[in-house]
Amino acid sequence: MKALKYLNQYLWKYKWYLILGTIFTIISNLFGIIPAQLVRYALDLVVETLDIYYLFNGAALQTEMYDIFAFSILLYGLLILAMALLKGIFLFLVRQTIIVMSRHIEFALKNDIYQHYQTLPASFFRRHSTGDLMARISEDVSNVRMYVGPALMYGINLIVLFFLVISYMLSVSTKLTLYVLLPLPVLSISVYIVNSMIMKRSQEIQKQLSGLSTYVQEAFSGIRVIKSFVQEKHSFNNFQKEAENFKNKSLSLTKVDAFFYPVIVLLIGLSNILVIFVGGQEIINGNLTPGNITEFILYVNMLTWPVMALGWTTSQIQRAASSQTRINEFLNEKTTLVSTKNIEKPLEGAITFKHVGFTYPDSGIKALHDFDLHVKQGESVAILGTTGSGKSTLAHLLCRLYDPTEGEILIDNIPMKDYDVHAYRRQIGYVPQDVFLFSDSIENNVRFGTTDMPFERIEQAVKDADLYNNIVDFPQGYQTLLGERGITLSGGQKQRLSIARAIARDPKILVLDDCLSAVDTNTENIILNNMKRIMDQRTSVIISHRVSSAKLADRIVVLDEGKIIEQGTHTELMALNKAYKELYEKQLVAEEA
Repeated sequence: MKALKYLNQYLWKYKWYLILGTIFTIISNLFGIIPAQLVRYALDLVVETLDIYYLFNGAALQTEMYDIFAFSILLYGLLILAMALLKGIFLFLVRQTIIVMSRHIEFALKNDIYQHYQTLPASFFRRHSTGDLMARISEDVSNVRMYVGPALMYGINLIVLFFLVISYMLSVSTKLTLYVLLPLPVLSISVYIVNSMIMKRSQEIQKQLSGLSTYVQEAFSGIRVIKSFVQEKHSFNNFQKEAENFKNKSLSLTKVDAFFYPVIVLLIGLSNILVIFVGGQEIINGNLTPGNITEFILYVNMLTWPVMALGWTTSQIQRAASSQTRINEFLNEKTTLVSTKNIEKPLEGAITFKHVGFTYPDSGIKALHDFDLHVKQGESVAILGTTGSGKSTLAHLLCRLYDPTEGEILIDNIPMKDYDVHAYRRQIGYVPQDVFLFSDSIENNVRFGTTDMPFERIEQAVKDADLYNNIVDFPQGYQTLLGERGITLSGGQKQRLSIARAIARDPKILVLDDCLSAVDTNTENIILNNMKRIMDQRTSVIISHRVSSAKLADRIVVLDEGKIIEQGTHTELMALNKAYKELYEKQLVAEEA
């Protein structure tokens, strides 16, 4: 139950639902116990009245006695029906409190998990698959809801009914009650053994479910690749293997769950036999009446369903504990991207890298080595280099998706770590290498995150990104809905829309991470000419492997294996006759070819 302690805050928040649910449970069980006593009174009345009734056989008094007797039995019957109706009403109220509470907790828990996901750094999402993240916020939370809802409801009902029934049993016959409770130690041992098995198998199921969810998510995201390589059958076979493992693990848990039912039926049957055997002897000795034995049997059978539900309740609690343990693993993760000073001020745009080194925490790959660079306010700098030279890592550091593992980055001569993270990022325009668009309209993708952006700015940004003519050709224009990850658009259109989204925010610092790789040379020239005006009086960092994208920059920096090997203007670097000139000539020949 240690893992489930986290849920106490929600139970306290919705405590009135729980308190009222408990009260309604007690009342409903009282109305369930009273009929057993009415049956005892009715049966004893029949036994006691029959002898007297036959004693007055043929007399006029016999008819009057029959009428009184029949009315009494009818009254008992009506009272039992009334008790059943009242019990049903309060059972309804129990569900309207405890089950409703569980839905509120489910809603709050999902929101808290999602909100916590948003605070975690990019390194967290590199370590964990999307399928695993989805499984914990959906399947695991659903298992937890079963604990705070039905399992808690049945658990409270079992405890309340157990104490009420046992107290009534003891008031009738202590000896008979002790015989009825004899099978309970066997039940306790059975629950303990099965609990251990359930816990272990539940954890295996949740782990397998995460793997299955991850596989399905990847398969659907890469469906075009699967179809292009005619790998549908192979993909299905892999899914079938994952699903088969999940089925086998689920069946193994079901077999354990099934063990409870026959054991409990056996124990309940044994209790009934003991009641009849011992109770019969007590009747013979004159200590009890037949009504008492009937009442006892009804009490034992009242305990049948709650005790049978004990196995299911235990299983749900174990599953919830397993799921909450997995949820807690992520909730205990804390972001390292924190600020102690939380400075919020408009940026001017000066950037300084001081002996910056960076090693990716998940892979251990060192992407930057002793990187020094100063970018003046309003200056544009192009970062060139081959694949794996550390270009995109610089973009991630500038957006503070990561913090340097060595050295520091200054923005306007203030350490980046001193700025409030969100206030800083709002002033950054970032175009990632891997373009991501949302399943929404083109207009909403451009104004993403800025609700008060005027349409004129959206239109101007689209024109600057050379996407205006494409949009007006669409039947629905700016209201055209994009498919998942922008699948409606071509690769070049997606990159240009991503550029429009960045520049529409009017950022103080613009970071372009190889954002023109999917456009042709003509479109690239149009965008670059527009970018000259956009980058005026704005600090810009252009990251690319294409020399043509670097021409409009005030300064060019050439990276190789995380180190600066050359820097200067296009003319200066060409005069050096080294790496930049070699890269320039290779790309020039390729374009001519």
